[in-house]
Amino acid sequence: MASVLPFSDEQLRTLINLRTRYEAWMDVERRLMHMPYDLRRKRIAGKDYLYEIFDRSGNGKSLGRWNGDLERKFLDYKSEKESAKKERADLKSLIDESGRLYRANRLPLLSSDAGSLLRELDKQDLLGRYVLVVGTNAMPAYSLEAAGQIVDAPDETEDFDLAWTSDQPSEVRLWDVLKAIDPTFTVNTERSFQARNSKAYEVEILIAPSRTSGMQPNDQPRPVPLPEQEWLLLGTPVDQIVGCRDGSPARIVAPDPRWFALHKLWMSEKPTRSPLKRPKDKRQGLALLNAISESMPQYPIDKQFEDALPDELISHYQKWKESRDA
Repeated sequence: MASVLPFSDEQLRTLINLRTRYEAWMDVERRLMHMPYDLRRKRIAGKDYLYEIFDRSGNGKSLGRWNGDLERKFLDYKSEKESAKKERADLKSLIDESGRLYRANRLPLLSSDAGSLLRELDKQDLLGRYVLVVGTNAMPAYSLEAAGQIVDAPDETEDFDLAWTSDQPSEVRLWDVLKAIDPTFTVNTERSFQARNSKAYEVEILIAPSRTSGMQPNDQPRPVPLPEQEWLLLGTPVDQIVGCRDGSPARIVAPDPRWFALHKLWMSEKPTRSPLKRPKDKRQGLALLNAISESMPQYPIDKQFEDALPDELISHYQKWKESRDA
């Protein structure tokens, strides 16, 4: 039995168009994010000034007494922002169209809550540079990387796992990202590496010991360093645009699927792992390794890869390989 059910030509066209439209839309979102909230001409004591406004309450600062240079700055800003907002609206209608086609073509879906978080991470330029998507939410990206539906790979989850992967701090805190998408997020006092919102949606932050210096000291949630997270830093990450259940798109950057799969098999036998999660870990690990072997030549399972395996993963790899050769 095949481990991957290949996507049709129509499904592949939908994926290609979605990626093109998403990338253009995200570029516009970033441009708008880096523009001032607003620029306004204000008259104070009979004299005109140009003010940069920071928020809806009208808080801001003066950029100086109104003159020719500031007038040009004001007019350029208004023109650029109006153009970017129109471009965003036009692209949004195309993305909505792609989202409808994505769902109609029964392509792998991500939860809407996960999509909101991923878009904000991408807009803030954290995704792929500072964090990777780990856990079950990575599975739709691996399906797209295999250009087909991975058989017998559970992909439903009610939480979200992120791994901090940079050894350099970001200017943007993860906590600010969480609060931007949902102000009800709070840190779980019993599990300081986890945040939870009012709908009980959980976000967990993981980190490898070699990356602990990369998070800002005042950022939260605070992850507990786990040695096995080092494996997920190896190889080449996947980078895919997936559709969410609400029709919106999101970008997933996830670990190299070979290391992710073996990490899942190792987790399935980890003594402290919840016994309720171990069967899913094993099924995901085996299904993904099979899919890599059949449909991901860009991720070769060869002697070079075998020689790089640490002792903890060799037995899991050998069991899988023997089952494939049987």
